[in-house]
Amino acid sequence: MRQQTLESQASFEKFGRKGKRELFLDQMEQVAPWSELLALIEPHYRKVGKVRQPVGLTIMLRTYFLQQWFNLSNPGMEEAFYSSCTLRPFAGVDLPPHGLRPVRGDPDLDRASAPDETNILNFRHLLEQHEFCGKMLDRVNPYVASKGIRISTGTIVDATLINAPSSTKNSTGQRDPEMHQTKKGRQWHFGAKAHIGVDSREVVVHSVATTAASVAEAQVLPDLLHGEEKKVWGDAG
Repeated sequence: MRQQTLESQASFEKFGRKGKRELFLDQMEQVAPWSELLALIEPHYRKVGKVRQPVGLTIMLRTYFLQQWFNLSNPGMEEAFYSSCTLRPFAGVDLPPHGLRPVRGDPDLDRASAPDETNILNFRHLLEQHEFCGKMLDRVNPYVASKGIRISTGTIVDATLINAPSSTKNSTGQRDPEMHQTKKGRQWHFGAKAHIGVDSREVVVHSVATTAASVAEAQVLPDLLHGEEKKVWGDAG
């Protein structure tokens, strides 16, 4: 019965209609200047690890974009690779044999595996260290416009929390000094906050600012506008 279920799923994926998420990723595959973005980061990306080979730069870059597009925390992004058959092909990763999670040091389970939350966090730190986020947008926006996707005169601004490990059980014995805690509703969160400006018509991200989680959206609003808006939308924050 298990084998029949897997065959039925494969048949559905082969002949079924693409969903909105898959269609969106197909479009992003075509409009984003991936080669330019890779060339920007590659000189600063380590090629050799102390224990195992680093995850490929292409995988990490695409993982970063997936995380921003679908509002996923670091552990949420790792989990999504194991639960979504749509995200894995876009990032260029596959599940280890039998769908098992990779085990550090096990060569049979460590190949072609998805990046874990530590890989994802370290890559974001690399982008922040070299201020690549703004540089990437400077390359993406003109390229998107050249494909006929125009930025209109309205911007939607919003922020999403990016959780970070709050434990001090690490090599430094302390929390990440760039992270802070904030309260959302009745729950406390520790980490960073991504403030995002989105075109109201094309739903294309045109600006991103990253701060500690405790920084209010209103404080970074000027950094999220392109200057030609006639309307701006936002939540209570």
